[in-house]
Amino acid sequence: MLTFVQDVPKVGMCFGTLDDANQFYQNYAKRVGFVIKIRFTRRVGKDKVPKNQMITCNREGKRKSRVSPIEKTNSRTNYNFPARISIRLNKEGLWVISKVCLDHSHPCDPEMAKLLTPNREMNMYMCRVIERNDEAGVRPSKTSQVLVDEMGDFSKISLMEKDVRNYFSRKVRNVTEEMDARKMLKYFTRIKDMNSDFYFNLELDQIKRFKTIFWAEARSRAAYEYFGDVVSFDTTYKTNRYNMLFGSFVGLNHHGNLVLLGCGLMTKENFGSFTWLFNAWLRCMHGKAPKSQCLGMRAGIENVMPGHVIGYAFDTL
Repeated sequence: MLTFVQDVPKVGMCFGTLDDANQFYQNYAKRVGFVIKIRFTRRVGKDKVPKNQMITCNREGKRKSRVSPIEKTNSRTNYNFPARISIRLNKEGLWVISKVCLDHSHPCDPEMAKLLTPNREMNMYMCRVIERNDEAGVRPSKTSQVLVDEMGDFSKISLMEKDVRNYFSRKVRNVTEEMDARKMLKYFTRIKDMNSDFYFNLELDQIKRFKTIFWAEARSRAAYEYFGDVVSFDTTYKTNRYNMLFGSFVGLNHHGNLVLLGCGLMTKENFGSFTWLFNAWLRCMHGKAPKSQCLGMRAGIENVMPGHVIGYAFDTL
């Protein structure tokens, strides 16, 4: 690979691959104190092979804000920054810098460059500290301060408290979905041991993941004996974290108050899921079907409880 190692981009510099050229300009931008973006890439042929590319400062271009300068609280905007490089693929298969402009119309701060979003990074040691502190219940703000103290100075660390919080949600918590499912099953089992009238059931898919879950507390089963004439089932609640639908069986007591008669989680809102969930709920209630159910679940209801009256769901529920 033919690559010049100068610190500053110059016309005629060659790179073996397009990624090498991008990385070179990225490293230069980090040293100077700005962030780059790919302005455009020209591709040719059926295979869309890249032939040339322009890389600019991320604040390149001129944008007119719709907000009045008097009302604007954040004065930052895009300027017509000329800083850029153009690279093209030559006949020898090397990427050559054909145009260079290093001028900036905004101040660049190399000391603060490491805190710009693309430049912030986290090594394995930092990740381990965050995970260990999370297990111990340490708040993200305290964890961030611990990392700063260990490095000796804030200027020597390339992350912010926001990065610690993002790591919690993106890395630590997202990878523990299986652990959360096990904790939920363990919790249900413990409640079942404490109260035999607590009921839960679950359906697994082909790779042993939770597909549909139903549970009902002892007081919900007892309440159904008295207030189970009309039941409303609602799936308007959704859990975004695990991409599952939450459904609730609700009745109305003699005071006109809502009574929870059972809950369920479903990965899909289809006939099979409703059928399984209604079967689980009916078994939980000792096979006693209500006198009226929601029209919206007609298909699943007719399959599980054939011959029963299907009424309208009360809007007040």
